[in-house]
Amino acid sequence: MSHTLVHNEAESKYEYHIDKYIAYITYDEDKDGNMHLTHTIVPDELAGKGLAKILLEDVLAELKKNNKKAVAQCSYIVKYQEKHPELSDLFA
Repeated sequence: MSHTLVHNEAESKYEYHIDKYIAYITYDEDKDGNMHLTHTIVPDELAGKGLAKILLEDVLAELKKNNKKAVAQCSYIVKYQEKHPELSDLFA
């Protein structure tokens, strides 16, 4: 399953387009440029393949490249942040 991260600024989402499905993370950007990651959505047809983790890691890499920090607001991302304290520099 190949995927390329798409930044859909018009809808405030980072997306993977896979076949006819879209997996995505929504965000809100605050006045300081921090990205509040609000929802992680993976279609049922793509569930159980580790896609949410790969998508989140790509989003975090993109934010780092752009000198932005993430704020975990979705339960999946909160749990990921708790499991990976070594990535604390990527979170505000």
